[in-house]
Amino acid sequence: MEPVDQEKYRESLGRLESIFRSISDAASEVSTWRCPYKNVEDRCTAKFGCRNQDRPATVGELYLCLGSDDLDYRSAWEPSN
Repeated sequence: MEPVDQEKYRESLGRLESIFRSISDAASEVSTWRCPYKNVEDRCTAKFGCRNQDRPATVGELYLCLGSDDLDYRSAWEPSN
């Protein structure tokens, strides 16, 4: 096994950190106007209750998200009682 080039290793970690920081920053920004649990079909993937969930007619189907993307969703996440 060849020795690890420490400089290349640190550069690689730096690039990965930059990529993940960018993803995290984008997710944080989007979470202020779009629920992170809403999928592309406007279905809720959360495993907890939210006041924006419309109960499905079909058992096993994901709830439809009735929330507006113009709102800050962070206050809508409530544990089910």
